[in-house]
Amino acid sequence: MKNKIRAAAIQMCSTPDRHLNLAVAHRLLKKALAHKPHIVALPESFSFLSGRSAELRAAAEPLNGVTAGTLQEWAAEYGIWLHGGSIFLKARDGKITNTTLLIAPDGTIAARYDKIHLFDASLSADKAAYKESSVVKPGRRPGCARTPLGVMGLSICYDIRFPELYRKLADAGAHIIFIPAAFTVPSGQAHWDTLTRARAIENQAFVIAPAQTLSPYPGRRTYGHTRIVDPWGRVLAEMNEGPGVVAADLDFDDLNRIRSELPALRHRRI
Repeated sequence: MKNKIRAAAIQMCSTPDRHLNLAVAHRLLKKALAHKPHIVALPESFSFLSGRSAELRAAAEPLNGVTAGTLQEWAAEYGIWLHGGSIFLKARDGKITNTTLLIAPDGTIAARYDKIHLFDASLSADKAAYKESSVVKPGRRPGCARTPLGVMGLSICYDIRFPELYRKLADAGAHIIFIPAAFTVPSGQAHWDTLTRARAIENQAFVIAPAQTLSPYPGRRTYGHTRIVDPWGRVLAEMNEGPGVVAADLDFDDLNRIRSELPALRHRRI
């Protein structure tokens, strides 16, 4: 594992147009490459985002579909680790999965994680109800990958409210935790800062949280605020609204120092 790596995170306003989303993602990926990153991360639902269950079902792809294949091509072409935010994949029972793919620099899929905690909520401040479980099948197990860049823990958006998942990732050795998201504006304004920093602090890990921004479709507005947080809870990089890229160096010597001076992961008694 390197002493220091550079990570970049992409913020998007994805739509129900897959070809447009992939073109925008590619443009932003090339912008991210100017930072010379070892790994680049995309937001939740980066290649397709819709509020219609029928559209989500129709847009779901097989694992060897266009979106996963494109991610593999990009990783291999640019020689980087690529965290694919999340994409919708077909499941066997007629539902779909909200899935993260971690792609190695040779283009192979290094890890897969299916979102466990589905967003079923009714937000009065947003005047909207969300029921992800009506079309998405939940995952069953945490996702963690050992890589030359460190151990990477995988999660997606609403997972952030369930700290027990992140402790499992920490127990598996995670140095970096990804939280690609499409937070609503009311919940983002209230909780995004606290939750992203808390997940970093309590698990003494870097958090990389690429997000959706603005209005991907009528009736939905997403919070943005893509950010990278260090194990002490410091925000290393962040952007507010609008598509773009943030980047930061992840110092593993600093991570090891924090874990050594404040060994919270070792001192649990429950």
